[in-house]
Amino acid sequence: MSAHRPAPGADRSTDRLTARPADRSTDLIRWAAFSTVLVPVVLLWYGSSLAGAAGTALGLAAVTAVCRLLLRRSERVAARTPAMEPPAAAPSRGRRQRAGTGSHRGGRHSGGNTPVD
Repeated sequence: MSAHRPAPGADRSTDRLTARPADRSTDLIRWAAFSTVLVPVVLLWYGSSLAGAAGTALGLAAVTAVCRLLLRRSERVAARTPAMEPPAAAPSRGRRQRAGTGSHRGGRHSGGNTPVD
């Protein structure tokens, strides 16, 4: 008969911190969908045109869909274990190749890009 209630003073914020990433992303997508509906309603309330509010809703829906796609893709990549991926080959540098773009050896160098009269 009694409903499950948390103990008085129990902190629910720790539940959110230990939640799975999929749960967090689902919450994020839900908030984005809510905003996609809420923003055009607010725009209409403050006197924006119906076409402007509809365009805004379509734009927000498109951005939300792309973000959801990218978020799901990144979750799948993060879920892969390192054992599944082939080892990355270290770049091989020859004896006389430069280590980076700014590594100059020897020679005379001017003080920068100063014009010469």
